[in-house]
Formats: sequence, C-alpha cells, structure tokens
Amino acid sequence: MSLRSVFRSWMDRYFSDEEAVILMVLLVLGVVVVMWLGRMLAPFLTALVISFLLQGAVNWLVRRGLPHLPSVLLVFLGFVGILLAMALIVMPLIWNQLVSLVQEIPRMFASGQIFLEKLQANYPNLITPDQIQNWIGMAGREMTQMGQRALSLSLASLGNLMSVIIYLVLVPILVFFMLKDKDRLVGFTLWLLPKKRDLMTRIWREMDTQIANFVRGKFIEIIIVGSVSFLTFAFFGLPYSALLALTVGLSVLVPYIGAAVTTLPVAAVAGFHFGLGDQFLYVVIAYGVIQALDGNVLVPVLFSEAVNLHPVSIILAVLFFGGIWGFWGIFFAIPLATLIKALLYAWPRGIQKRSEQAAQRRRTEA
Repeated sequence: MSLRSVFRSWMDRYFSDEEAVILMVLLVLGVVVVMWLGRMLAPFLTALVISFLLQGAVNWLVRRGLPHLPSVLLVFLGFVGILLAMALIVMPLIWNQLVSLVQEIPRMFASGQIFLEKLQANYPNLITPDQIQNWIGMAGREMTQMGQRALSLSLASLGNLMSVIIYLVLVPILVFFMLKDKDRLVGFTLWLLPKKRDLMTRIWREMDTQIANFVRGKFIEIIIVGSVSFLTFAFFGLPYSALLALTVGLSVLVPYIGAAVTTLPVAAVAGFHFGLGDQFLYVVIAYGVIQALDGNVLVPVLFSEAVNLHPVSIILAVLFFGGIWGFWGIFFAIPLATLIKALLYAWPRGIQKRSEQAAQRRRTEA
C-alpha cells in the first residue's frame, strides 16, 4: 500500500464528515487563541474556572427551591467573603512565614554544613572532604539563584501591581455575570456553532461530567489536604505550618510528582527544627499518612466519575500542558488529556456512525 493511499484512508476515516473538519478548525483556533492571547484573556479564563466551580452550588440551591437570582447572589457573596478572608488573613500569614523562612535560610545552611562535617568525621571512607565542598558549593549556588529569582519576581510584581488590582476587581464581576446569565451565554455560544453538531454534542456530553467532577473535586482536595496538613503541622509545633500546608495542598495539582517534591521541604524544616530524633520521625510519618489517605481514600471518593488514565499519560499531560500554559496547564492537564482521549474514541466512531446512517437512508430511499 502506497503512502498516498494510507494518507487518503486516514483522511477518509477522520475528516470525511464536514462536522469533523469544523471541529478540528475550532480546536486549532482555540489552541492558537489561548497560546497567543492567554495572558490578555487571563481574567476571563480565571473567571470561567471559578464560575464553573461555583455553578454546582448554584444548582444545588435551585434544586432546593430557591430562585436562580437569589441563589447566584448567595453563592457570589460567599465567594467574595472567602476571597476577602484569604486576602486579609491567610495571605499575610503565609507571607510573614515566607519572609521568616528566607531570613532563616543562612542559619539552616550553616547547620547543614556542620551536619555534613560531622557525617564525614564519622564515616571518612564513605564521604570525602571534596564531596562535602562540592555539595556546599552547589547549595550556595542554588541559594544565590533563588535569591536572584526572588528579587526579579518581587520587582516584576511591583511593576504588575496595577494589573493585579484590576484582575481582583474584574474577575469577581465576570464571575457574577457568568453565573447570572449562564443560559444566555451558553445559548449565544451555541448560536455561533453550526446547527449540525451531533459529533460536538456527543463529545461535550462525554466530557462535561468529567470536567465538572475534576475541577470541583480538585478544589475540594486542595482545601482538605491543605487544612489537614496545617492542623497536623501545627499540632507537632512545626514552624512555617501555613506555608508548608499551602505547598502540600497545591502539590495535589501534579499527581505523583507533587507529593514527592513536597516531601523535601517538609522533611528539611522538620529536620532543622527538631533534629533527627523522634519528633522528626513523627512528622514524617504523619505526612506519609496524609499522602496515603489522599491517594487511597480521598481521590477515589472525589474522582469516582472521572475517566481513568494511565499514570504515564497523566505525567506526560502535566509535562506537556504545564510547559505550554504554566499553572493552568498543570491544573487542567488531566481534563485536557481526558478530552484528547474522548476525541480519539468518539471521533472515528461518530463519523462511522454518521456514514452508516447516511447509507441506511440511501438504501431506504432506493
């Protein structure tokens, strides 16, 4: 079979239907718009995600008999209250702990150097002085680079302060109107699409439940894991409990990798504060229990309706979409991978089904 015939067969399988061509054009346009205008559209995309999170609460209140507009107002006021609490209480606490941690890094560095020297004295055949000097030099270079990145980040943040303020005002306004006028916005979007959209409808219905389950479930998982981690660290008297708990909570955005990466700062802070004794061991065990409960109990409960993906597929999706779109790429890596899976399964079957229906109609008319 020639290459031309193989290509023609592939085109006939995936693009023999005009709706498939339109769907491909829309997908390509969507990717191009996000890649080129993503920074400009960041407030809109953020508001879209938040409204998607809050829509479940609005639907729940409507099902309980409350009219749509009062339900939207109640949920929106709750969202604004949580936003103000985070801005006025949580973020200053985390910022103060971050400043204290940065100030204490030189003392931690000195303590680590003393520990390595003692380790070399106890095991001279295992660790050489040259290895210790190489490790200390590497750690020093990393600290210098971290300081430079933190300085550049702070200067950039000062330059973008007005943009942040605009986003803080604009995003809640967009969220309110997206919740209030959801039906009108959805109707307008459908009006822009072609009337013949059976394939698009099939793929959207297949994805709607998974996306809703993932976004809301991931948000709940972050809150639960972060809160439990904060209470656990505070119970053991671990310093920087809020900062470490925030890190652990956000680590669930990156399956498998996040849990492994966050183990290092938790163990480092516990080791420098408690030493390598019983208290350090208790903190590490408690952290391991939190991760085990998250992976084996919380995730199956929250994501019971999600499409199962192989761990390799998840890691590849996180690396690929995170490299393209940063934080939001990491956050939506799993639903985007699920979308690709749904497209791969529904696309040829949908076209084949349409072709069979058209052939059946022709035979009936004949």
